[in-house]
Amino acid sequence: MDMDTTSTRAHDDIRTAPRALATEAVHAGRDDLARQGLHAPPIDLSTTYPSYDSRGEAARIDAFATTGAEPDGPPVYGRLGNPTVARFETALARLEGTETAVAFASGMAALSAVLLVRGSMGLRHVVAVRPLYGCSDHLLTAGLLGSEVTWTDPAGVADALRPDTGLVLVESPANPTLAEVDLRAVAHACGSVPLLVDNTFATPVLQRPAEHGARLVLHSATKYLGGHGDVLAGVVACDEEFAGRLRQVRFATGGVLHPLAGYLLLRGLSTLPVRVRAASATAAELARRLAADPRIARVHYPRIGGAMVAFEVHCDPHEVIAAVRLITPAVSLGSVDTLLQHPASISHRIVNADDRRGAGVSDRLLRMSVGLEDVDDLWSDLDAALGQRPERGAGNCANHHSAPALAN
Repeated sequence: MDMDTTSTRAHDDIRTAPRALATEAVHAGRDDLARQGLHAPPIDLSTTYPSYDSRGEAARIDAFATTGAEPDGPPVYGRLGNPTVARFETALARLEGTETAVAFASGMAALSAVLLVRGSMGLRHVVAVRPLYGCSDHLLTAGLLGSEVTWTDPAGVADALRPDTGLVLVESPANPTLAEVDLRAVAHACGSVPLLVDNTFATPVLQRPAEHGARLVLHSATKYLGGHGDVLAGVVACDEEFAGRLRQVRFATGGVLHPLAGYLLLRGLSTLPVRVRAASATAAELARRLAADPRIARVHYPRIGGAMVAFEVHCDPHEVIAAVRLITPAVSLGSVDTLLQHPASISHRIVNADDRRGAGVSDRLLRMSVGLEDVDDLWSDLDAALGQRPERGAGNCANHHSAPALAN
């Protein structure tokens, strides 16, 4: 056996052997670059591609229309697929432990595609557990895609199933209360009905729902997967059969991901484990300090950890939002900088007030996405925002002294 053959096989063994999450985050979707003489992934901005074989193109389009499989050979058209986006899809599937993944222009576009796939099969009924992200809740409740929803708690999933149930939907940890669901138990209760888990808050760094029986794993990739607050995207990690249907919906509805966004997401994945673990350590410490602070009524922090902290204040939460200086008062999450928002006013405003409160989203709840700043600097900003200021009068948190409670 010559040296070149031995070297090639050794490299192949490295690519096919099981790899740690941190290694996959850096290398998945990039395995072919060295063979092309490249180090950084290229960005393919083409919307269309030349082909002199129209008969071959027709056959590939027929195959896509039948199964939704990605066409073999060169790309055809940007709405059918893009090489840069495909790299991100490959990498995310590897991190989540699924056969493949399908990327969309936003998390809501991704969820909409899942509902359209199931609805096209006459399975329009959805069983869902609150809380969910507010727009996900609204999409189901308003029936905008013809879906009908039954809301239940995790223990009631099996009883809520009907012959026309096409999907069970949970979010764990949930937005914004960080409530957790026993995914394995819910997956068992689903039987043959696909379980979709919104894994946006946890990311595959903290949990991989497919390992617990979920068929579909949803991300608002805008958040931790991108990680820098500069890309809007969604993705569903799943098996190839379901992915084929999702690609057909994406092609028909046009909810495609821009190649530049695909590039930014692939770059974001490379630092995902480092970012999530660093931010999680800071979040855990802030949760500890908040739980010991008499100005705080309750702290929500998940058992699996993570970079999200929710807390209920005794005072007017709007005053706290107005007082932060280092922390950014803004919606969204998962960025390198810390963000703070009031769910009842923004992310969950679209949810009926009684349903919102019934799901634990109180009017005094604040949701904080912890970034990569120094923990003491963040605490100093929070402490000042919660502290007594003469201009705030009786509404200030410092005027309350009941002991806080740590939830989850």
